[in-house]
Amino acid sequence: MKLQTRAVHAGDRKATGQHVPVTTPIHTAASYFYPQSEMLDKIFGHEEHGYAYARYDNPTNAALEQLLASLEGADGALATASGMVALQATLMTCLAERRKRVLCAEALYGATVKLLMNVLEPYGVETHFVDLCDLDAVAAAIAEFQPGCVLMETVSNPLLRVGNLSRIAELAKAANAPVIVDNTFATPLLARPLEHGASYVVHSLTKYLSGHGDVLGGAILCSGDKLEEVRAMSRVVGPVLGPFESYLSMRGIKTFPLRMERQCRNAQQVAAWLRTHPRVTRVFYLDDPQHPDRANVDALFRDGLYGAMVSFEVEGLDKAGVFTLMDRLQLVVRATSLGDVHTMVLHPWTASHRDVSPRHKQRTGIRQNLLRLSVGIEDAEDILADLAQALG
Repeated sequence: MKLQTRAVHAGDRKATGQHVPVTTPIHTAASYFYPQSEMLDKIFGHEEHGYAYARYDNPTNAALEQLLASLEGADGALATASGMVALQATLMTCLAERRKRVLCAEALYGATVKLLMNVLEPYGVETHFVDLCDLDAVAAAIAEFQPGCVLMETVSNPLLRVGNLSRIAELAKAANAPVIVDNTFATPLLARPLEHGASYVVHSLTKYLSGHGDVLGGAILCSGDKLEEVRAMSRVVGPVLGPFESYLSMRGIKTFPLRMERQCRNAQQVAAWLRTHPRVTRVFYLDDPQHPDRANVDALFRDGLYGAMVSFEVEGLDKAGVFTLMDRLQLVVRATSLGDVHTMVLHPWTASHRDVSPRHKQRTGIRQNLLRLSVGIEDAEDILADLAQALG
């Protein structure tokens, strides 16, 4: 079945006796009863499938995980309480019996950098940054640093760089280093990193997959041999998603392909318009024929869809000038997120990358006059009209 069909049907309609709910119910029980203790013992021992305790598994979560695995082409998934805890849990799993070293892209979401430097480093995890769009630099860094894992985003936040995932995965595999890919920006509609050699994929469910700004959640996806390691860690640490959030995520995913296609088309129009505006000095969007990673974009992305994130620089603006421009927007929502049905604007310098050092921001090309748009499903003409009146 095509992804659009799996988004509607996968995970639902599990038999519960004579009746079968059309959509997955919300199962709120913290623990589960069985008529015989022997049955519960077998479930605890993983001899038979079943539910014992909600920190281990839950029928609503299991349905969402089946749906997510179907979309990403994974053997299984773990739904988590946020995208950040999905990433942390994946790193903990990867590094448990490997060198406590992470080789990661220079261009990363600011909170990811903070997780590595402020949370994991005090526990002995070393982090080394490299330009993952420079394969020679990647090969040299892997040889010298000998990482326990490699961490990257399919599309970097916020300047939309795209590394050669297949080649990076080959280099990492030769060094016995699994590759973790944050696929939040691309989504499985546009790119599926496991097909290109990634070992683990993580998502913020809060963003495009749920899509309505009413769920905080994340997910880890991987092959079967890695899944049990992830779940074993989860049973102890407990980063699991609540059943109500799982239900909302499943409901959102049913329309995710429709929303994402519309958002991608709108983003193309917005990027094209911004390139013609006299105050806009630079536009970052993946459909640009002159994109520095053109070959990598073409290798990863499907069906002429390039995502719904557009970043751009406005000539001569400092932080105060950016805030004035943002405050003029009437339809575009000023908020610290992305992937919602409504168009959103964010100032990376003070929001997504606020806690990244000015030096690191400058080195990765994030300037004070940069804005990031998450383009929604509104009529494109209305989005453009709002941008036009704000830019003047």
